[in-house]
Amino acid sequence: MPDLATPWNAGRFSGGIGTGFLIGKNQFLTNAHVVSNAQRVLINIYGSPRKHTARVAHIAHDCDLALLEVEDFSPFEKLPHFAISETVPLLESQVRVIGYPVGGERLSVTRGVVSRIDFQSYSHSRSDSHLVVQIDAAINPGNSGGPVLQEGKVVGVAFQGLTRADNTGYIIPTPVVRRFLKDIEDGKYDHYVDLGISEFPLINPAMRAALNLPDDELGVLVTNVTPTSACDGKVLPGDVLLALDQYPVDSAGAVLIEGEKVNMNEIVERKFANDTVNLTLFRSGKKMQVAVTLVSIPPTRIYAIKYEAKPRYIVHGGLVLQPLDTNLYATMQFSDVSLRRLYADYISKGIFQKKEDIVVLTRIQSDELTTQIPKLEGRAISKINGTEITSLKQAHDILYAPDQPEFLVINLIGAERPIVLPTKAIPAANERIKEQYSIPSLSNLTE
Repeated sequence: MPDLATPWNAGRFSGGIGTGFLIGKNQFLTNAHVVSNAQRVLINIYGSPRKHTARVAHIAHDCDLALLEVEDFSPFEKLPHFAISETVPLLESQVRVIGYPVGGERLSVTRGVVSRIDFQSYSHSRSDSHLVVQIDAAINPGNSGGPVLQEGKVVGVAFQGLTRADNTGYIIPTPVVRRFLKDIEDGKYDHYVDLGISEFPLINPAMRAALNLPDDELGVLVTNVTPTSACDGKVLPGDVLLALDQYPVDSAGAVLIEGEKVNMNEIVERKFANDTVNLTLFRSGKKMQVAVTLVSIPPTRIYAIKYEAKPRYIVHGGLVLQPLDTNLYATMQFSDVSLRRLYADYISKGIFQKKEDIVVLTRIQSDELTTQIPKLEGRAISKINGTEITSLKQAHDILYAPDQPEFLVINLIGAERPIVLPTKAIPAANERIKEQYSIPSLSNLTE
């Protein structure tokens, strides 16, 4: 696990176990969190002490699924493959969870009843929400990635539990599993697409009357449209979204699919990049139809926990610069109001169109050059030598440009005065700091 506080360090090492199951020749399905950041993956066959070296063929952190393959599949040739169901299990129907939870080393089989079908957050990435099925059977560490069966077919993958309640577990249902498997058919995973809108429930009768809407419990108010998203330029803040692909959207933002009310985003969840979704809008007192072509919005990943990525950083004259993301935010627990606002508004206000990275001063290493610098850690960098900073690489290029001014001047958002360092003293400081703090490299610009 990378150490974001001192990004030049290797970080800590650990290990764990999970469950996986065979869905095709040399195709082992499990959870992404079981194999995230893995340096080595081993697969055991139930009842055999032999360990088989495996690798991660595909991984999807946004929906917590991964597909593994082994170097030598011959020991698995005679094993049957699990078939994946086409349907989501019904409420009150019974399922079986198979896996290797804590408390023993042998296979465990538990039974549970489907108690809820909902659209909820997936804890692995901390930023993605998808369809989930809740069951009244505990999902414990080690169960993760195991098959959930009904009538001999897989209806889900066990992936997370609820610590605040007894005997409550969650499974990834088959629509999410099938979408993942469909996505990787071309050899790579392309992530989910998004409408790129924020909505507000229209339950209040007075608000509905003010918008000239009938009291029919349909429609949600569009409050924001993300720049560069599928809806940018076609949907406006203030529009009322009435339907998606002819599925009526109720005033709480839910649609009826296969007999169950779920979040309206489930319509988009089952689509891919370049697919079309038809929106029914209410604007200026009239209904209208708008077709949008779905796209992903890569900058939104700033809000997701990153895995399999080395920390990017620059150490220069004792100043440590890093790009802001959720990993860094969670590690450093920033308190600066300006930085927190930049983080919150990065997508909704279109800041990502101007700034590829929000570069942050995260540390000031103790050195004779830095003794007079005030406590300014945790602030975003605005300018270096008068140039507005838009990425970590650009900052590096400016700091190491051939022709340097007499003084290095760094402006920080929200700071009353800039950091000023004599340029000629920086190379010697770099060498001292590199040796004193055992820093192998003063920068890393790639993940």
